[in-house]
Amino acid sequence: MDGRKKLVLAVIDAMKPAMLKRAVASGRAPALRLLMERGHHVDECVAAFPSVTPVCSASIATGTAPDRHQIPSMNWYHRGEARYVEYGTSFRASQAFGFKRSLTDTIYNMNAEHLSSDTPTLFELLDDAGIRTAGTTYLIYRGRHRHEVTNETALTRIASTVFKQPVQGPRELFYADLFASRRTGCRSQLGLPGVRDQHAGCVGAYMVEHDLFDFLLLSLPDNDTHSHKYGPDAQVTSLVAADQQIERLMHAAGGPDAFLEEHAVIVCSDHSQSEVVDEVDLFRAFDRFGVLPATGVRETKAGKAEIAVCPSSRAAQVYVLDRESRRRMIRRVVRTLLALEGVELVMHLTDHPDGEAAVLSRTGELRFAPRGDLADLRGDSWSVEGDTSLLALEVEDGRVSSERYPDALARVWSALRCRTAGEVLASARPGWEFLDWGRSHHVGGGSHGSLHANDSHGSLLWCGTGPREPNARQQWTLQDVVPMVLGHFGVAA
Repeated sequence: MDGRKKLVLAVIDAMKPAMLKRAVASGRAPALRLLMERGHHVDECVAAFPSVTPVCSASIATGTAPDRHQIPSMNWYHRGEARYVEYGTSFRASQAFGFKRSLTDTIYNMNAEHLSSDTPTLFELLDDAGIRTAGTTYLIYRGRHRHEVTNETALTRIASTVFKQPVQGPRELFYADLFASRRTGCRSQLGLPGVRDQHAGCVGAYMVEHDLFDFLLLSLPDNDTHSHKYGPDAQVTSLVAADQQIERLMHAAGGPDAFLEEHAVIVCSDHSQSEVVDEVDLFRAFDRFGVLPATGVRETKAGKAEIAVCPSSRAAQVYVLDRESRRRMIRRVVRTLLALEGVELVMHLTDHPDGEAAVLSRTGELRFAPRGDLADLRGDSWSVEGDTSLLALEVEDGRVSSERYPDALARVWSALRCRTAGEVLASARPGWEFLDWGRSHHVGGGSHGSLHANDSHGSLLWCGTGPREPNARQQWTLQDVVPMVLGHFGVAA
C-alpha cells in the first residue's frame, strides 16, 4: 500500500468532550490519552441535525449532510411506502411497529434502500480504490463485497430463519454475529448492549494480528447505551471500557508504539448527550389531529389520518399527509408544537420561490436562505432576516456564527431539505425529551437529538494522519471525517 499506514476510524457513540477529558485525566484511559498526546484533538466537532445516531452515522460514513444521504431521523415516515420507519429508538418503540419490521429496516433497508444510492460510502470509495476495508457492527456498512448470513452459533441459526438476505459491505464485515466474513471466535450475542464494544475489540484485535485490513471502522456503541441509562456525567466508566478495546488493538500489534508505527487512528463522537429531566408527549398534544397510527392504517377513530408524528429522542418531525391542506396544516402543527413547554425551536420551509427556512420559538421568528452577504465559519453564504436571538446568532464583519447552536443555519437547512424529512421539525429544550412510540423516555438519564450544543458538540482526535494543526478548520463537523480518510489513502472523492 505504497508505504501508507493502515488506518483505524474508531467511532465512540455519544462521547461527550468534557467526559473524554475527565476519563483521560483519571488515568484510566491510556489509549485515548496516548492518541491525544501524540496527535491532535478538537472538542467542538459538530454533529448532523437531528443529532441522532442514524443521521450522524450516515454523515460520518458519507461525508454529507441529510439533504444528500437522505437518512432523516431515528423514526420517520416513508412517503413512498406510506408507513413509519423505526430504527430502534427503544425496545418498546420497535415493539409498537413490530420487531421484524424494525430490525429489517435497521439491518437491511437503511443501507440498501434508505441511504441515497447517489451518495457513496467510505467503504465503497475505498473498495473501488483497491483498499482493504473492514468494519465492525455499524449502522452504515454499505460496500462492494457480498456477505451471506452466518450460521456459526445456535443464536445466529435461529436469526437466519428470519434474516436470510445477503448484504453488500466492506471486504471484512462483522455485524452482530449475523454477518461474519471469517471465523474469529468473537461473539456479540446478536449485538446485545454491553457486549458490542467487546465484540468490536475482539474482532479488531484479530484483524490487526492477521493483517486483514488497510482501513477499519471500529464501532464502539456501548457508551451511548450507558449514558442513556445513567446520564452523560456517568460516561467515564463507559469511555474507559471503550478505551480498553482500542488498547486491545494496540496490544495485538505488540504494544502502543508498535501499533502506531503501522497504524494511524481517528477517533470521533457521532454526537453528544445531555441530561433529561422531563418529557414531551406529542401524542397528547396532537390528539385533536388525525395522527397516523403505528399500523399505518389511514382511517383513524378521528377520521382520515392527517399527519404522521415522528419523535426521535430530543428531536421530532411531523409529516403532512394531505397535500391539498399542506399550508393550513403546517400552521396548525407549528402552533401546536410551540404551545408545548418542552419545545424550544420549530422549523419548516416557507413558500419562498427561491427557497427559505423559518425558525420559530414562542418569542419570535427567524428566516434565512443559503444566499446573501453573510458567511458562516465553514464559508457558506447566508441571508438572515428576523430575530437572530432565536439561534443565538452573532453577526460581525460579515460573519455569522452561534455557540449555543453550532453550525445552525447549515444544519437546519440540510435537515429541512432532506426529501425524506417531515414538513415540520422540532428541537427540544435542554432537559426535555419527546416520548417515543413505545411511550419510553430517558428521564433521569441522558439523551440527544436537538440542535443545541449540549447534544451536538463531540470530540474528534487524530494521530498519524490528518491536518498538522487542529485549527486547520474554523468549524469542524462530522462531514470532515471522510475527506480526512480519503486524503490519508490518496483517494479522490
